[in-house]
Amino acid sequence: MKGLAKDLGGLIGRQGVWSDPEDLYAYSTDMTHYLARGMPEAVVLPASTEETAKVMQYAFKHEVAVTPRGAGSGLSGGCTPLHGGIVLDMKRMRRILEINPGNMTAGMEAGVVLRQFHNAVERMGLFYPPDPQSQEVSTLGGNVATRAGGPRGVKYGTTPNYVLGLEVVLPDGSIIHTGASTVKYSVGYDLTHLMTGSEGTLGVITRVTVRLLPLPPTRRTAVAVFASLDEAATMVAEITVRGTVPAKLEFITQGGIQIMNSFLDPVLPLTGEAYLLIELDGTPAQVEEDAVRLEALCKEMKVLELRMVPDEKQAQTYWKARINLAPAILSIFKRMIIEDVTVPRDRIPDFVRWLQNLSASIGLVIGVGGHAGDGNMHPTIVLNDFSQENEKKAREAIEQIVKYGLSLGGTISGEHGIGFHKAPFLLWELGQTQIDLQRRIKQAFDPKGIMNPGKLWNYGGAA
Repeated sequence: MKGLAKDLGGLIGRQGVWSDPEDLYAYSTDMTHYLARGMPEAVVLPASTEETAKVMQYAFKHEVAVTPRGAGSGLSGGCTPLHGGIVLDMKRMRRILEINPGNMTAGMEAGVVLRQFHNAVERMGLFYPPDPQSQEVSTLGGNVATRAGGPRGVKYGTTPNYVLGLEVVLPDGSIIHTGASTVKYSVGYDLTHLMTGSEGTLGVITRVTVRLLPLPPTRRTAVAVFASLDEAATMVAEITVRGTVPAKLEFITQGGIQIMNSFLDPVLPLTGEAYLLIELDGTPAQVEEDAVRLEALCKEMKVLELRMVPDEKQAQTYWKARINLAPAILSIFKRMIIEDVTVPRDRIPDFVRWLQNLSASIGLVIGVGGHAGDGNMHPTIVLNDFSQENEKKAREAIEQIVKYGLSLGGTISGEHGIGFHKAPFLLWELGQTQIDLQRRIKQAFDPKGIMNPGKLWNYGGAA
């Protein structure tokens, strides 16, 4: 352990290498600490692409496992170092290198925090839509590695829709530059988007180039209150069918609203079983037209209440409360398992009804919410009792949720990625032929199997 840290310190300087037991423990997991931990032998914080390449050259030569890490805010175990070795923490590489308004692009190092990037481009009247709920801490490199999403995915898409190019350090220390700073690009295989979502299994993302949009001049937030979960789920599909595409469309239960109310003034009424938190954006005329259409639809659907939030400052308290909902739930319950299943929007009512039945039949509290506008639902299992029986029930529930989501034509992950948490289910969605093909791609990039072993389809401990 100390020998590895000493060697790495000689490569990039001792200040960039940590090996104290308390530091190693802090890097032994991501937000899925309740599933498994893996103790690294050293934590390396490179300050440049060149230092990253030196570390990878050493790891390749000595066949040491490397687990790239952004902020550790993932929910699939993607940066848990299951095979020990080196955790490569990219947070020292946090420079925004360029914001180009004329070309509507930006380039940055992988450790740039998303919220800081949002603030930087919005000060220039520009807009980077991807907005995972972890945006206050998550990094651009981590977002790219997991294809991160967020509430604005319903209208604007997710991280892969904005990535134009990458700088990547390969397992042997070679450095490649994929894609370009142009919106159109048709040159060979699309390595940019092969790396996007690869979760550190093919190489280390060190720089990212993204496209930008003009910042929408007007936003308006609304909250719709429904008598039943089923009515709210039905409304999700109806909104877009009727011609309104919200910037955000969040599905929240009464229990979630009760927790959010501790952040809100005035509070929301607890008269409904389900709520939709909606944001409209665009030109003033577009927003007004969408608001009128939304009000008419809510009247037709006999919504209990539609609250139009009067000003932007107050609206932001609603969205901040939504972002803080998961941490608030975790402060109440001892354990919270947030699942990530995406289904076709018109099957959300079926999914919600089925989840209610599953919760009742299995005897566990399973909340339901999520970015319903694009079908990305987050069933949430909460526990206060860590008995073996409840742990077994939770595992069984996760398996059933994944299977049912697939039966509706959905996918096992909309934005959290696979890591090791969802790896056992990957075969169900992709089939053996695709799994074998991905293994051959992995072998081509990483012949020694050192990059984030045990993740994605590498379940069962295979490298």
